[in-house]
Amino acid sequence: MKKNVLVFPCGSEIGLEVNRALADSTHFNLYGANSLNDHGKLVYKNYIQSDFNIDSSSFIDEINHVINTYSIDFIIPAHDAAVVKLSNSQSEINAVVITSLAETCEICRSKGRSYEKFKNLIPTPYVYAADEPMDFPVFLKPDSGQGSKGTHVAYSKEDVDFYFKRDSTLLALEYLPGKEYTIDCFTNKDGKLLFAEGRVRSRIVNGISVNSSHVQNKQFQKIAEIINSTLSFRGVWFFQVKERACGELVLMEISPRIAGTMALFRATGVNFIQLTLFDRMGYDVSVVQNKFGIEIDRALFARFTLSIEYEYVYVDFDDTLIINNTVNTTLIKFLYQARNHNKKIVLITKHIYNIQETLEKFAISNLLFNEIIQMEKSEKKCDYIKNMNSIFIDDSFEERKNILQTLSIPVFGLDAIESLLCWKV
Repeated sequence: MKKNVLVFPCGSEIGLEVNRALADSTHFNLYGANSLNDHGKLVYKNYIQSDFNIDSSSFIDEINHVINTYSIDFIIPAHDAAVVKLSNSQSEINAVVITSLAETCEICRSKGRSYEKFKNLIPTPYVYAADEPMDFPVFLKPDSGQGSKGTHVAYSKEDVDFYFKRDSTLLALEYLPGKEYTIDCFTNKDGKLLFAEGRVRSRIVNGISVNSSHVQNKQFQKIAEIINSTLSFRGVWFFQVKERACGELVLMEISPRIAGTMALFRATGVNFIQLTLFDRMGYDVSVVQNKFGIEIDRALFARFTLSIEYEYVYVDFDDTLIINNTVNTTLIKFLYQARNHNKKIVLITKHIYNIQETLEKFAISNLLFNEIIQMEKSEKKCDYIKNMNSIFIDDSFEERKNILQTLSIPVFGLDAIESLLCWKV
């Protein structure tokens, strides 16, 4: 029987990675909750938007209402603040919170507490007192921030004073000039560290590692073992280190949650959130990983919501479904998606050869289409479209123009097919 999993807030980069990681799972039903009208609504089929304010006295009641309404088994906090709030409130929440013990979450949320906890165990950055001489530049970081949000490099005492007036929670840390790494980890229900491997944060945008590749370093495992034996983790977690000028690795932060760029290792076979869920269900899990070099590069991408309803899809063949003697995989994906949504698909073409033979040549079943219309070159496609609750897809501008002007139904060129795809799971 499938377990119901709630992700909150589901529109964060963390929530979007959870969605991708569990999208095709036959074991879990995904639900996404958010207080903002953001990208989560475009990828979560079961999307719940409400005024979820973690600082509100009614927050737990609101979350429990969702949990009870949708029979939620697990809730995954997808933001650092949510991790702390939900872990501290586990006894009041009617579902299992997928993170580590509340004490671990509290320590990890505070950079100052983390450094104090580990300063005699592993290298940690030197933390300047506000009134002591500083070796500039220094790195200013919020005690409970995440990513690079609110961080600054200060080159003078005047810079430090300026930023401290804006945020009194800042820590003044030694500046670390070297490379930065994230080490993704998994600890099972018995406290055993089953996975700890690193990736270099090659390019960072808004605190998110958008280019990363697998890096092997024996120190990663050693540091992970020390952290794992000092704090109580369960499931997925990660930590970040950065190099001093001499190459020594220094702890930057620890977080008991999934990270968006963990997709790098997911592609090699390590699905951290699925492992974590199965571990919480009491299974003895193991890690199986492909051993090949891998790099991930992330960029902004688009998802669309169109204000149209249609029953039929009329689609061209030459230079549309088939381009440069190959199948248009974006269009074929949409056609199968349309079929899954019970749309009628009509192939309408002026193909000069036997269309059945050509379809067979490209391994496309004629059963994909509810109807195949093969026309003469001189004929007009608008004369064959009888249902006005339709859309029309064709590479030809003239064909699209004629259909739009004659029938007033939505028309799409090849560049617009992505707007028709649905990504909700």
